Amino acid sequence: MKGITLKKGRDVSVIRQHPWIFSGGVHSFDEDLVNGEVICIKDHRANILGVGHFHNGSISARILSFENRVLDGTFWNERIQLAFELRSSLGLIGNTSTNCYRLVNAEGDGLSGLIVDIYGSSAVIQCHTVGMYNHLSEIANSLRRTYRSKIDTIYDKNKLGPSFDSHHLLGDKADGTVSENDMKFKVNWVQGQKTGFFLDQRDSRKLLGTYARNKSVLNTFCYTGGFSVYAQKNGVSQIDSVDVSESAIMLTKENMDLNSEMDNPQRKEICADVMKFLKESNDQYDILVVDPPAFAKSQRKRHNAVQAYKRLNALAIKRVKSGGMIFTFSCSQVVSRSLFTDTIRAAAIESGRTIQILHYLSQPADHPSNIYHPEGAYLKGLVLRII
Repeated sequence: MKGITLKKGRDVSVIRQHPWIFSGGVHSFDEDLVNGEVICIKDHRANILGVGHFHNGSISARILSFENRVLDGTFWNERIQLAFELRSSLGLIGNTSTNCYRLVNAEGDGLSGLIVDIYGSSAVIQCHTVGMYNHLSEIANSLRRTYRSKIDTIYDKNKLGPSFDSHHLLGDKADGTVSENDMKFKVNWVQGQKTGFFLDQRDSRKLLGTYARNKSVLNTFCYTGGFSVYAQKNGVSQIDSVDVSESAIMLTKENMDLNSEMDNPQRKEICADVMKFLKESNDQYDILVVDPPAFAKSQRKRHNAVQAYKRLNALAIKRVKSGGMIFTFSCSQVVSRSLFTDTIRAAAIESGRTIQILHYLSQPADHPSNIYHPEGAYLKGLVLRII
């Protein structure tokens, strides 16, 4: 097996089981390494520290095992089974009220570069590295082995570029209706964002529902209308959903109608730029949801992202009634929890209002993070009370 050799002293993070090897820590590369190739990682004395995938980029390797082992069918069966057992312990396997969840959360499940989401009887794979893409057949086989006949569709939703086409590995379904806490959502894993649905906000949506009765709610960056549906179920007096994407607004309408047997408050679905809407609207709400897409995906864009979060939340605070609340989030991995909190604090200072923090929010338990890989705790959220 070919591999890379680390510089002296640069093996500390590997010994601590951080799964990423940055290019600056590599002393030498074996000849003719191919992007995505399985390699061994060696220290400066040529001791093997682990096995993973080689990548052309700032992250030169992603470690999948801190032992010298073969990444064969047994390896994939073991890792998928461990992930399955965790979700089973969380009560998600065979759960009819919630039949959509994350089965594999990359580094959080020891499989850097791999996401697997389950939507009823369909599994959606998303490979974020060429190395993972090279193992698609083994991953699909392990899913079929683990779920047996309970999975009838496996779809590879590829984000690696035009050279890697998305395709079905089993079945041919492109969409379906799933349940989350007994609410229905239409999910299209072929055309939708990510794998089709933002599963990581399940707990936060449920929490919003506990505060929503008889309140007016504004859900910005609504996408599929997840927070809007929870607000509707729990008896809000008004729910306005805003997104710049016309297709997102159509999907929000569809999901709201899909749950129309619930309390049906006064509602509006608005296709508009959120920043512009907040600037031009004079409406005041009891609860605002501020859940934007990632403003920064690299360190060099972090400063601009922080300024964008500050401007957005400063505008949102102006739209909240006295005694009202904001559910505000960041999914930018490069913006830490402390930095996000400091940014919201800066927006609060600018507003001049008294503000209390009621909850610190994160991703649910089916999106675990590896304690040795803090970057995996990407979702940060605060629930604020505005006085």
